[in-house]
Amino acid sequence: MKKQIPNIVTCCNLICGCIAICAAFQHWFTAAFIFILAGAVFDFFDGLLARALGVSGRLGLELDSLADVVTFGVAPSAMLYMLFREVRYPGFVYNDFWFMVMPLLAFLIAAFSAYRLAKFNIDERQHTTFIGMPTPANAIFWAALISSSEEYLTSPMFNSLFLLAFELLFCWLLVCNVPMFSLKFANTSWADNKVKYIFILLCILILALFVVLGLTDSRWWMYVSRGIACCVGLYVVMGLITGAYRKVD
Repeated sequence: MKKQIPNIVTCCNLICGCIAICAAFQHWFTAAFIFILAGAVFDFFDGLLARALGVSGRLGLELDSLADVVTFGVAPSAMLYMLFREVRYPGFVYNDFWFMVMPLLAFLIAAFSAYRLAKFNIDERQHTTFIGMPTPANAIFWAALISSSEEYLTSPMFNSLFLLAFELLFCWLLVCNVPMFSLKFANTSWADNKVKYIFILLCILILALFVVLGLTDSRWWMYVSRGIACCVGLYVVMGLITGAYRKVD
């Protein structure tokens, strides 16, 4: 029974992803975001439990990847699909063909996430760092952005082509050959972890700022969600900058 505990936690991640997909298709973006976050928590603890209990194995690794494809690939794609159905379309793509095709392109996120996870499983370089953007970070970014900024994303200041370009950028980030730092700590020394410490400190400051802003407004969760999206954006920028100084074989 002990060896099944991490797998049960992984299945909780999978169930959260399934619920997030259902919520997304019902246009309950906040609920979808919450369940993606819950899935990320389960995803964090299943590996810790497997190592703590000494039951790590190939089955757990494969199950974890399958759950991650659902929670961090299909779920944000479902949210993006619904957003593509609402976002404004410029005149030269304002026709039935693009109204049908453009939303389907949202599922490129799911495809690139699946490829990234398969690559991670066979890549021996990713024990202490990531090569490319991790799928939970990508999913949390999209879920936080869509759930908190739908009003802006569907306004005249934004359109479907901007959204598609943004999506393609993140698809590239998922599979790019750029090393990005992990938040795993082998030790607590400043010299070995200064980038991680700086990132965590900046995230605390960003979230504190958005929480304060949220306390002055009844839509406090919207501000918190935007703060989370900013933190993921910060991770991407810092990851790309620090990764530019490393060589990946």
